[in-house]
Amino acid sequence: MASKTAIFRGILSQKPRFGARSMSSLFQNIEPAPKDPILGVTEAFLADPSPDKVNVGVGAYRDDNGKPVVLECVRKAERRVAGNLNMEYLPMGGSIKMVEETLNLAYGENSDFIKEKRIAAVQALSGTGACRLFADFQKRFLPDSQIYIPVPTWSNHHNIWRDAHVPQRTFHYYHPESKGLDFASLMDDVKNAPNGSFFLLHACAHNPTGVDPTEEQWREISYQFKVKNHFPFFDMAYQGFASGDPERDAKAIRIFLEDGHLIGCAQSYAKNMGLYGQRVGCLSVLCEDEKQAVAVKSQLQQIARPMYSNPPIHGALIVSIILSDPDLKNMWLKEVKVMADRIIGMRSALKENLEKLGSPLSWEHITNQIGMFCYSGMTPEQVDRLTKEFHIYMTRNGRISMAGVTTGNVGYLANAIHEVTKCA
Repeated sequence: MASKTAIFRGILSQKPRFGARSMSSLFQNIEPAPKDPILGVTEAFLADPSPDKVNVGVGAYRDDNGKPVVLECVRKAERRVAGNLNMEYLPMGGSIKMVEETLNLAYGENSDFIKEKRIAAVQALSGTGACRLFADFQKRFLPDSQIYIPVPTWSNHHNIWRDAHVPQRTFHYYHPESKGLDFASLMDDVKNAPNGSFFLLHACAHNPTGVDPTEEQWREISYQFKVKNHFPFFDMAYQGFASGDPERDAKAIRIFLEDGHLIGCAQSYAKNMGLYGQRVGCLSVLCEDEKQAVAVKSQLQQIARPMYSNPPIHGALIVSIILSDPDLKNMWLKEVKVMADRIIGMRSALKENLEKLGSPLSWEHITNQIGMFCYSGMTPEQVDRLTKEFHIYMTRNGRISMAGVTTGNVGYLANAIHEVTKCA
């Protein structure tokens, strides 16, 4: 019998299955991925040495000095977390307390659906992760379904359902001429979609347009969904941040619940608590009964298991502490209103500055829209001029992040917009 040394010597003397040439060519046909249109704006901004540069592409809140903000309620909650809790795994479904408080925000604290345990809900990796979990759930258990996505929408929505291999269709939403909602076309698309279709809806502060249906329009949409037996999936990334009132911002969801719909909902605490990097969110699905909810939740957890196994704990603890403590929750409600009011104030200031400059265009849409983003109506060529001539950075679709507008730069921004649009 050969010695162990001889055996290993023989193995080492064998030629590798893949030669150096074949291994080096393994990835040679992979091309660089295209830059993300949103993240690319920040990269270009950071590389610009101009002292006058302005970034109105970033999708994160800034104060009036253009600085990131950490809410005081978050700081207080962090101090309670530090040193007092272990770092053990959360269950696959996440923090039970955080999920409970999150459902109270979306469905209402006295919701019968919560009392009846009809909601399957799991902690997710912010809103993006919640959408992706649902997209994978849709593909696995409703393989013949497709998703209707508004035009336009947050660009990552298309990536999420594409990578989950769910076929996509689109429906009309934004009206370029009025810079408002194309309600008639939207309703036609809802009526003409096959019965039982899935629709992605923005609960409030539509991204990127800032255009939301009125309460009356939401009721009409809900009614037509009921007629067609469509399933609404709400992405609610801005509850509280849009108007300053979480109850008002949940109105669309409450209307659909009142009308007897089963719904899906993705929630995030990135914007309304400033927990961008903590990736705290929740996916919920309203089911027919408790038995169904138990089954759906178990399947959502099974989808999460090979994806990331367990969600992170730190941000979930912060959220659950804030929402379960009356004093901290009141502090949060005041702070989120301050953020929303600053955005609303900057909308008014930008509009007023453009009007004072004698712009021949109507800028009513700036204050008619709501939330972090303003869909300005500028063309890609006009946006390119803003960047080249004025060092102002935004996505080429003309979407302005109002969080990047301050009392210090609103005049400069208005003048630049006036210069590139006055001959339009």
